[in-house]
Order: sequence, then structure tokens, then C-alpha cells
Amino acid sequence: MRYDLSKITINSLLRPISEAGNALVRLDERIARSLIGAGFIERMHFTDACASLWVDGEFVHLEDLALHDAGHDVRAPTHELTIARDVLRTRRRIVTQPVNWALSGEGLRSLRGGTVRAIDDAGCRRNIAEGNMGSLANREQENETDLDDAFGVEMAAIDAVLARSDAAIAAAKAQNRGTGADDRDPLVYEPDWDEDERLEEWRNVLRHTQEFPPVLQAAVALDAWNELAVLQHAPWLGRLLAASVLRQFGVATGPHLPTVNLGLKSISVDRRRHRDRENRLVAIAHGFIAAAEAGLKEHDRLALARTMMERKLQGRRASSKLPELIDLVMARPLVSAGMVADVLDVTPQAARRIVGELGLREMTGRGRFRAWGIL
Repeated sequence: MRYDLSKITINSLLRPISEAGNALVRLDERIARSLIGAGFIERMHFTDACASLWVDGEFVHLEDLALHDAGHDVRAPTHELTIARDVLRTRRRIVTQPVNWALSGEGLRSLRGGTVRAIDDAGCRRNIAEGNMGSLANREQENETDLDDAFGVEMAAIDAVLARSDAAIAAAKAQNRGTGADDRDPLVYEPDWDEDERLEEWRNVLRHTQEFPPVLQAAVALDAWNELAVLQHAPWLGRLLAASVLRQFGVATGPHLPTVNLGLKSISVDRRRHRDRENRLVAIAHGFIAAAEAGLKEHDRLALARTMMERKLQGRRASSKLPELIDLVMARPLVSAGMVADVLDVTPQAARRIVGELGLREMTGRGRFRAWGIL
């Protein structure tokens, strides 16, 4: 399967990609100069993860994801919630790495998940076994020099043989796990779906768009990912990689990863999945614009909320826990008594009292397992 780049016409794309670039840079500059930038970025991770499930036709409550991420679930997590958690963790992982890591060979292998992790684990076990063999070999040499009796020498030789056996077993297990797609369940994975070939074709598209403007390159990368259907069970990864393209080329800087999913959520499915590629690219560009505008509105709302909460700090003791609670509330869509107790190192009863002093809004409407936020 190939993605033809020769028929892309840029004339109709110039205006939307220009507006998208300006909007994204404006948001990035606002975040860089903001006092609530770190909290805003953390909250947008949650928002974008839920929006990613929405784009794929699923629905996850924001409060469920926040509680699940903190380990304070009120019910067993659903399959959709587990996927949203993977999106959330992947976003956090990308922003903690260098800007070009996600699109590199190492980054792509790591982000793909399952098979690579199994191979890496086997490799680690093999290295450990080899290290044990080396240490035992050194011990054998020491025994040969320090022990004069034949019994010590024989025991050292036996240890060396056992170490070599462990290393051979670990290497055999690693080779079996390295078969990748051959070990996958055919009921879950399509046997004829060559993810490696599709991924290489997608990377080839990236190489041929190096001269494109960053926003257009990100839009083409996302459209190519969708058209090539690179991964069977992780279509959401392509949207994060498109955001990584924007981050790599300076449209978004620092720990900020554009919320592509949040913008695409506001674009109709008919436009995002249009038969004509030009219409799809325009829709993606409009999604970038919508993401930047939504980010600016959310930032202003959070800044105002923090200002209102900081007014309640007047006259408080220096040892008051309210400033820490404000930072926690700014970084999370909602907090529970258990989360506040863990972060502020207080009892659950004290956590509920502090929350009451700050005047947060109860978001769940429940008598038990309550949570508060500023939504």
C-alpha cells in the first residue's frame, strides 16, 4: 500500500495551514509565559486523552480517567478507560523525551508497545544471565588462585557451566519472543497485516515531506497514518505522532504537546474521513486551529480560577496546606479525598476539611467516593 504525494495541491491549503500555525504559536507563547503553564499542560493531557477516544468513536468520562490515573477508581476500569490511560501515559512520555525522539526509530519501536517490550525484556534477561556468567567466571579465576584444594576448583567449574546454561536458555527464549507477529492471536490480530511494512511506508512519507511547512507536514503525516492504517489496535498513536511533528519543528516548544485530538473532536466525521484527500487535509488544519483556540480559552479560564482561589489565602498561616491544594487542583481535572490526602500528607478527614475551606465544587453528585474540581 502506497501513499501518493505527487497529487497534493497546496493552493487551497495555504490559508488554513498559515492560520493553524499562527494559532498554535500564539498558544505556545501564552503557555510559556504563564504562571499556570505546568498545571495547564497536565490538565490538557487528560482532556486530550478523552478526546482521542471520542475521535475513535468511544466515550470516557474525564473524572474516571483522573481517578484511574491516581489509583482511586470507584469501579473496575473498562476497556475504553484502559486505552485512555495508555494515551495519557504516552503523551507524558513523549513530552519528557527530546523533541525528535518520538519520530526516531528508537522512539517508534518503543511507542509501538507489546512486541518490542517483550523483546527488550528478553534481552534484559539475556544480559543479566551473561553478566552472571561473567561474574561466575571471574569467581572461577579467583577460586583457582585462592583455593588450593581441588574441591573448590571443581565447584567453580560447575558454577561456570550453570551460568552458560542459563545464558543459552535466556537467548533461546529471546529468539522465540522475537518472532513478533507470528506469536499473535489470529482472533485479535490480522495475520496478513504487516505493520512493519506500513510503518516504513509512513516514515517514507515523512522523509518526502521534509520541505513542507511544519503544519502541512503534520497534517500529511496524520492523514497518511489513517490511510495506511499502520497499527491495527492503536490508531490514536498517529495523532500523537502528528503532534510530535509540530513539537519537533518548533510550532510547540518545551513540555507542551499540541492537543490534536481536542481539535479534531470538533470537526465532523464526514470532513475528517472525506474521500478527497485535499478536503481531509483542510479538515485536519481546521482541527489544529480549533485545538489552539480551545487551549487559549481553557488557559484563560484556569488563570481566572486560580486568581479567585488565591484570594482565600489572605490571612492564612505560612504552614497552611491551601497553596499545595491549589496547585493540585490546577494540575488535575478533579481530586478526591484520597488524592488530596496522599499529596498533602494529611488524613482523609483533614483533606475533606481543606477542600471545604477552598470552596471547590463537588463534581460527582455522590454521597460516597466524592470528587471536587473547578470544571
